[in-house]
Amino acid sequence: MDALTRVRSIPLFAVAALALGGFAIGASEFTGMGLVSNLAQALLPTLYESEPARALAATAWVTTAYATGVVVGAPAIASLTARLPVRRVLIALLAMFVLGSVLSATSTTLPMLVGARFLAGLPHGAYFGLAVLAARRLLGEARRGLGAAAVIGGLTISNIVGIPVVTGLGQRFGWASAYIVISGLFAVALALVFVFVPALPADPRATVRSEIRALRRPQVWLALGMGAVGFGGLFAVYSFISPLSREITGLAPNLLPFLLATVGVGMTTGNFAGGWAADRSVRRTSYAALGLLSVGLICLALTARWPVGLFASAFLIGAGAAALGPTIQTRLMDVAHEGQTLVAALNHSAFNVANGLGAALGGIVIASGMGLLAPTWVGIVLTAGGAVLAATSFSIDRSHRRRGRVLPYGTGRISTIPA
Repeated sequence: MDALTRVRSIPLFAVAALALGGFAIGASEFTGMGLVSNLAQALLPTLYESEPARALAATAWVTTAYATGVVVGAPAIASLTARLPVRRVLIALLAMFVLGSVLSATSTTLPMLVGARFLAGLPHGAYFGLAVLAARRLLGEARRGLGAAAVIGGLTISNIVGIPVVTGLGQRFGWASAYIVISGLFAVALALVFVFVPALPADPRATVRSEIRALRRPQVWLALGMGAVGFGGLFAVYSFISPLSREITGLAPNLLPFLLATVGVGMTTGNFAGGWAADRSVRRTSYAALGLLSVGLICLALTARWPVGLFASAFLIGAGAAALGPTIQTRLMDVAHEGQTLVAALNHSAFNVANGLGAALGGIVIASGMGLLAPTWVGIVLTAGGAVLAATSFSIDRSHRRRGRVLPYGTGRISTIPA
């Protein structure tokens, strides 16, 4: 056995390499939100000078474009590559991220940046979906929730370290420098995935038809809906956290990276706690995550004018939202049966529907003159909608269990009976 083969035989190294890809994705996805004011000033200077609210709302399309790329790319790429070798696909996806980040950094107008962010979003869902399934195979079925949390943990840890640092660089050296650094992160992740991830064969039975067949299950759509609607509560606020902290709280710009890091600490805590808890009860963890997100949003609406309230609310919002990630991923593993690759990717499409929906609705209420706190109330409504979808899904479970049709979810056993 040569040295490279021995390295690839250690699952934790491979999972860490996959998580680094998630770290870079986190920096790519969220940095634009922290730089929204910088983007508006640099790319729409005339509009920002006369109507800053409209300029900020227009710049939110950078976030929406990335989210749209995820939604479009995840199902297409996942279904078409389901029968290809896993490591080869992961490397190709990371190469796409490098290209999209370079194009973002070299954009000179807002439409160019919007287009580049759309391209950068295309591999997002497929990467996370495939990386989570790879981690599941490396760590074992009993730790499927923890495997999902480990990969997604790269994204949440990025909120502590990557995003604040890259945002600070963007503020100091210009927003384009942030995307140059992000392209470098993706290049490093690509190299480490090449070195550490073993050759995991694809499922030879997987076809586009078999992957799509999972979408006939109502429970799959309800689980995706929980993410698409409920997670929007985070993005309605996070998309405008920079101007909110400055205009409502009066926070100095040099303290913004610390606020973003606070969100990141909350997200990392919530992600790993959610992964641990989801392996024990998906239902209870879903309700707890949505409840914590709601509490954080309500606290923000009531206390954002004080720095202590802003930071405490940011932590709670991050924790509640991130706990949904591995929880919904685990739920989808339980209800999808076949079509695991497509459904795992669609989970991130759902979260980016939330990304685009939250940013768009938040931009609309700001542009209408309702103020920078208005997106917080939008987020509360979206989170409540996610809770309604969760209650509907789990009530169907109870109905099926009463008729003896399905095993309890979240017990580590995968039912073979359609739900």
